[in-house]
Amino acid sequence: MKTTAERHFDSPAQIRNRMLEVVSKNGGHLASSLGAVEIAMALANVFKPDKDRVVWDVGHQAYAWKMLTGRDGRFDTLRKIDGISGFPNPAESPADAAVAGHAGVALSVALGLAAARDSKGTDEHVIAVIGDAAIANGVSFEALNNCAAATTKVIVVLNDNEMSISRPTGSFARLLGRLISGVRYNRVKSAAEKAGHALKLTFLRGIYHGLETRVKSLFLGNRFFEQFGLRYIGPIDGHDLGALCDALIVAKEDKRSVLVHVVTKKGHGYSPAEKDPTKWHGVGPFKIVQSEEDCGATTAKRSWSKAFGDALVETANKDTRVVALTAAMKDGTGLEEFAERFPKRFFDVGIAEEHMVAFAAGLAAGGLRPVISVYSTFLQRAVDQVMHDVCLPNLPVVICVDRAGVVGADGATHQGVFDIAMLRCLPNLVICQPKDEADMRLLLAEALERNGPTVIRYPRGGVPSRVEPFEGSGEKIAIWATGDWLAKAYDVARSVDGCNVVHARYIKPFDSELLARQRAAGMKIVSIENGSVAGGLGEAIGADIKFGWPDSFIPHGSQTELESRFGLDAVSIAEKIRSVYG
Repeated sequence: MKTTAERHFDSPAQIRNRMLEVVSKNGGHLASSLGAVEIAMALANVFKPDKDRVVWDVGHQAYAWKMLTGRDGRFDTLRKIDGISGFPNPAESPADAAVAGHAGVALSVALGLAAARDSKGTDEHVIAVIGDAAIANGVSFEALNNCAAATTKVIVVLNDNEMSISRPTGSFARLLGRLISGVRYNRVKSAAEKAGHALKLTFLRGIYHGLETRVKSLFLGNRFFEQFGLRYIGPIDGHDLGALCDALIVAKEDKRSVLVHVVTKKGHGYSPAEKDPTKWHGVGPFKIVQSEEDCGATTAKRSWSKAFGDALVETANKDTRVVALTAAMKDGTGLEEFAERFPKRFFDVGIAEEHMVAFAAGLAAGGLRPVISVYSTFLQRAVDQVMHDVCLPNLPVVICVDRAGVVGADGATHQGVFDIAMLRCLPNLVICQPKDEADMRLLLAEALERNGPTVIRYPRGGVPSRVEPFEGSGEKIAIWATGDWLAKAYDVARSVDGCNVVHARYIKPFDSELLARQRAAGMKIVSIENGSVAGGLGEAIGADIKFGWPDSFIPHGSQTELESRFGLDAVSIAEKIRSVYG
């Protein structure tokens, strides 16, 4: 794929212009990466990307880091098939210490890297960049608890973009942050401590640190982090490159673990993204404009997420037991209107899927009808809670799995192909998938009447109002297809003689009586599903030919490109069936 020459960036504005140029054509995660430009520049200036280990959490902040670490020449290929990933990836560059598509794991990974360094006796620095509320994730707290025991030295950069963990309080707080983090101040302090030690005046160090801790705690509330063994520096203006570099030099020279608290603004440098960072979090191609008013109206196709949200609002109007839960994805999962209409029945738990599922179990045990809305890729983190807290006690929790199936350009970390395989083995759990919007409403109503747990899965993208059935009467081949690929199955059946199509509306339990009749009639069974073949519907029904995603991680690219590459478009499926059965 064609690349451009690597360039040197002299200013944050140059990086932001390059970022806008590419993301406006390719789509991507914009607001977060715009806000983290100076952080990436400071890290590249102070540390050695080819030696020191930088772990981003979450990785959609890292576009500038990619440009600064040898990938600007390929940045035009961002999120394109065979191009560079939208997230950090060690297979792509040694500057990426770890894959970073899910929030909350950076500190744990960084502690592992630091402990490995300590064991080997090497001297590389390990830095975790934590942002977008990831510090509130349960795994981050587990890592904080283990920090002092795991290593004597790790650096945490907390990218606080409206989290208000420790909000600056006026000019004095900003001045104090600069004073505490200033390179000259800290070097003078270090020299004084060394001199005091040589003169046997080490008691002064204890007095000094006690004073420093009390002053900072009084105004900045940093004691939380220092109790975990992390020296606190900040808050630092995250768009002041000089101040950031100074703070990171201090953190680098300190022999202790350090947390640098950086305050940034999502979307910084691009007015529309600054005004509405949620809207500009993940975007498709767009026209670069100067203000939100210039953007113009868009006419996106009605989405599955919106269809679900509307159906849930209608249901909640009739049933006061219905409550909704999400993990920091209210807008992405279609729950905006529900949250506005029923604020006391809506729970956004933050990036904490494990807690969300267990919390929903408690709500159900208390007599309510909780409905969880979560992306397939993020539900993976709560499979234990689905088993232990929901399925084992057989509680009426409805889990609506958005972005089920291949999602496209977000790539391997976000493809929602594993949920059926992960959940199908759990007792008491019903798994279903609608074919269109009308079917979505019916399945949601059925799930809320069921006295046990239900999973409703649906894909990313536009929802058909109705999928017209194919009136096939074939007696040789039965094609079993799940929801969003049912229309594709109809296309296949139209081009292959002797086919009939079954809408596998319920994946678990499937229609075993129908399957038995088809087998008894000598029909060959073919499965088509937008999920992993390993552990999927095809395995459940013992299909003779199984069409689905292979036992590998699916790379980034458009859904159409990926289906074609893996032989999962209608033409390729039909050719394969004809080649096997003539």
